[in-house]
Parts: sequence; C-alpha cells; structure tokens
Amino acid sequence: MNKTDGYKASWQSLDTRPIPRWFENAKFGIFVHWGIYSVPAWRKLEPGRFASYAEWYYASVMYNEENGGREFHRKNFGKDFEYRDFAPMFKAELFQPDQWADLFKKSGAKYVVLTTKHHDGYSLWPTQSPHKKNWNSMDTGPKRDLVGELTRAVKNAGMKMGLYYSIIDWESCWTHRTETGYFLPDEIIEKYGLSENEYVDQVLNFQLRELVTRYKPSLIFSDGGEWDGSDEHWKTKEFLAWLYNDSPVKNEIVVNDRFCKDMPGSHGDYYSSEYNDTEGTVFNHPWEESRGMGESYGINRAENIDDYNTSEELIHELIHIVSHGGNLLLNVGPAADGLIPVIMQQRLMDIGNWLHINGEAIYDTRKSTMQKQSNKTQNVFFTKKENTLFCIFTKWLKTLEVELSGAENVKSIRMLGYTGSIPWKITEPNKLTVEIPGLTVDEIPCLHGWTLKIELSQ
Repeated sequence: MNKTDGYKASWQSLDTRPIPRWFENAKFGIFVHWGIYSVPAWRKLEPGRFASYAEWYYASVMYNEENGGREFHRKNFGKDFEYRDFAPMFKAELFQPDQWADLFKKSGAKYVVLTTKHHDGYSLWPTQSPHKKNWNSMDTGPKRDLVGELTRAVKNAGMKMGLYYSIIDWESCWTHRTETGYFLPDEIIEKYGLSENEYVDQVLNFQLRELVTRYKPSLIFSDGGEWDGSDEHWKTKEFLAWLYNDSPVKNEIVVNDRFCKDMPGSHGDYYSSEYNDTEGTVFNHPWEESRGMGESYGINRAENIDDYNTSEELIHELIHIVSHGGNLLLNVGPAADGLIPVIMQQRLMDIGNWLHINGEAIYDTRKSTMQKQSNKTQNVFFTKKENTLFCIFTKWLKTLEVELSGAENVKSIRMLGYTGSIPWKITEPNKLTVEIPGLTVDEIPCLHGWTLKIELSQ
C-alpha cells in the first residue's frame, strides 16, 4: 500500500504492515513479571501447564479453597486482609535498574519486556488515569516510576525496551471462564470494578497510549484480551492504526497477538506462545515463545531447585526455538524488594556465556530449510545466514554425520570458539561427516551445545 495513505483500522490493512527487522534479528529477550503478587509470592505447585502461576495470587490463590490458597492467605495475612493491602508492602527498596540492565546485557538478551500492569490492575508507573489513583507505584508502594527507571537503564545499555500490558483487569472485566462471570468475588467487583465503557476508554486505551507516548517502547506484549472481548469491544484496530501511523514509535514498534478474541495466530506483528502451548507449530510467521525458569512467571516461594530448569535445558530450548524461526522470551521473577533471585541470575549468566561463543549462529539468523535431525545419540539443529549454514549439536561425539542437501557446495567448516581445524568429508551423496576433535575440559569452547559454521559456495 502507499505509505502516505496510512494503515486503516481494519485487519486487511493492518496485516500488510511489515514487521520491523530488529525483532526477528534479536532472538533472545528477557521477560520480567514483577508487581503486587511478588509480595505473597506463593502458589501451591500442581501438575499441568499454567497450574503454578504465582502472579495469579489474586484470582487463583487467596480465595481458592481447593488448592490451599485460602488457608495460606488467612493463616499468614488474616481473613480480612485484601489483595490491595499488599500494595504498601511492595516497596522495591533494593531495586537497582542499572544492575538489572547490566545482568540482562550479560545474558546476551537483545530486548527486555516488563509487566507494566498485570491482570490485578496495579500499574508500575505514575499513570494519570483517575481510576488508578492509589493503585500505582508512585502513589502506593515504592513511590517510584518503575517503568521509567528500567526503560532508561535498558535503553542506555543498548537493548530494546518492551512493555507488557494486560488488556483486562480482574476487578472490572467479565469472563466466560468462571461460573460467576468474574475471576474475583462479587464484593470485590462491586467495591473496585468499573463499568464496561469506563474501563475500555478511561483505563485500557488511555493507558496504552500513555505508555507509548511517555516511554516510547519498541514492543507491546498484550495479554488477556484473547479470552473475552472482540476487537470492536476493546477498540483494538483503532489503537493499532494510531500506533502504526501516528505514534512516536510507529517505525519501530512490534506487537503480539493477544489484544482481543480471535486475534491469536491470525493478526499481530508476531504470534506468542507460552510454555509451548502451541506445541511449536507457528513457523510461517514471526513468533515468540515465553516461559519462566520454573513453572511460574511471578516469583513463587513454593518452588525449589528441582522445579527450575537447568542452564543446559534452557540453552537447548533457545537453540530449538531459534532453529524453528522463533524468539525466546525468558522470564525472571524478582522479589518484592527488587532483587532477582541468584539462581535466576546464574541461569542468565550461563546463557550469556554460551551466546558469547555461539551468538553468530543465533542472532540475525533465519530458519533453515534443513530440519532438526535426531537419532539415539544426537540432536542437530540448523540456522542460516546468507551463504552460511550453522549446525548446532548438543552432545559431544567423535563423529557427526549430517544429511545435507547440496553437500557438494560445502567450502569450509570450522567450530565457533575453537581455532583448530575440523576434518570433514562427503561420504556419500548428501551426507556430510565431520570429525569432532577430542578436547579436554580446558580446551572445549563452551558447554551444552556447539556450533559448526559451514560456508557454502552458493
């Protein structure tokens, strides 16, 4: 379409917008779930995907008699203690945004996404929405602009800044997912809830524009709108048309697919999955998988060391996702005081050390026509960049055999992080055999996965 015409408030028009290249080049980002829920920071660990999300304390823990949540809440805080009473306890007294940004930079992340408002409605910035008075981080709790401070630190560190925003508020928005039509008890809805029009106009769309205008993010991660509410109800297309045409980030912004019902997998600059809930089937459109290091996004004090993924598992997941054309948005859940748990810091540093050696096979790459190859002893993944094919293997073996269409075009092979020669030969049509050198622990370039950089003649 003619750019001077602008994008219309229709999917037919909005879907023609090309995604800014930075997103598909970035490959690895950090998600941050931090808010009022970081104070109680607890949910019983239960089997099943999404069953242990501690950031759902308001809706799925403190009133729940079946999972022990109600008993936990009353025992530790009292039966008359409301969720909103946690706000003064969310002090963020040890929050150092520059320290966070430095850690994220060392992890190898290219962008950071902060939860500015989760489904509980508490806002981590001094919003001017009148309905959020005393329910934001400047009025109650830290008395700080958390979004602004982290945004400045992340951008100063050379990374892109993204903002998560919940389309819904549990205190105001109807849902088909419960028998009562709301996630919270009737008395809470009556006490704090807003009318449909008030919420959509004076909270949702007001705050979205406020965030964009004030902090100029490179990404908006919407959430919750896909459960209930059409694009007409949330006024999604009108907002996106403004975002793409007239906002201060119109040339850089990317958005996901959770603003409204029927949007996931159909509209949005990129599609988003969490904890592999799409089973990795979204391959023909820019996409991103998000997950925590354990089974929760918000910090969950019920989790122990065995509930966290190892560095090896997280690195292998990054490799798998990138080889299928996606990005990994890996979450950290800071404590209410602003400290990121040391185990999470350690995982990020391990990933950063791996990317320091193998980043060339991750950043700026695209999915190869070569698919993952597996056998009893080896998993092999591929990415590509112009006339270079990257072959990433996850077990150190003496010999690596790869089915490679066009093997006769191989010009040279080397291993990232290793200066020695790598013997190779074409053993039969379309089969490449590579001899992996026997290295000591002091000589091996990294742990958990290694990359062969294969230069092709065409």
